[in-house]
Amino acid sequence: MPRRRIGFWYRFAAVLCKPPLVVLIKRDWRGMENIPAEGGFITAVNHNSHVDPFAYAHFQYNTGRVPRFLAKSGLFKKGFVGAAMRGTGQIPVYRESTDALSAYRAAIDAVERGECVAFYPEATLTRDPDLWPMTGKTGAARVALQTKCPVIPVAQWGANLLLPPYAKKPDLLPRKTHHVLAGPPVDLSRFYDKEMTPDLLKEATEVIMAAITAQLEVIRGEKAPTTPFDPRQVRIEQRRRTRVQGKTEQHAEQHVQQKAEQEEGHGK
Repeated sequence: MPRRRIGFWYRFAAVLCKPPLVVLIKRDWRGMENIPAEGGFITAVNHNSHVDPFAYAHFQYNTGRVPRFLAKSGLFKKGFVGAAMRGTGQIPVYRESTDALSAYRAAIDAVERGECVAFYPEATLTRDPDLWPMTGKTGAARVALQTKCPVIPVAQWGANLLLPPYAKKPDLLPRKTHHVLAGPPVDLSRFYDKEMTPDLLKEATEVIMAAITAQLEVIRGEKAPTTPFDPRQVRIEQRRRTRVQGKTEQHAEQHVQQKAEQEEGHGK
């Protein structure tokens, strides 16, 4: 696969990051032939460890098509990290501001320039108890339908064994294996040239997440849950239970109070 121009900052980051990654984790990387050699495209990747962006970037760097990640805007502001983020062409995400949509416009521009934009559609570490991909956000689908670019579903597993989600210390021994499987492009053609309603974007996102999950099933050799974990539904259910519990406690307090008043009345 021919290598495109990578640039100084990406090569410098590789010099810093690749040696420790090579030492810490073994590699089982498959599906590089599905990474387009030319033209803009999206990779949609599952997220189960704070280490996996580095491990995945190593995989894609070796394909010759470096990824442009969407990352929190605060990382771009100061110091060496900010310079590296800007120099490597990463895309800042301004959450909860008037610039929130600028990341998607920048992602579209990058794809149209022939770049690869890497999306973590879950937008955070998976909350699924068994670390399967959960429901995704619609950003990747929005960019894909706007540009009609290829969407490559990528599953990874193993960085989570080195550093489990929300763990503070890595588990270094025995040496872990980082598995990556990049699948063929997701067929989104049935969504093209249609109004991008919330329902259409949700359905296209479900297709992308199902493709990622299918790749992870191959890596893990087991079936994922039929229904993906949905943190929004979990929060709704937790609020409902809190309300029910509050009402139950309120009724109990009222019952105790009424009984006390009755006993006090009988005493008189």
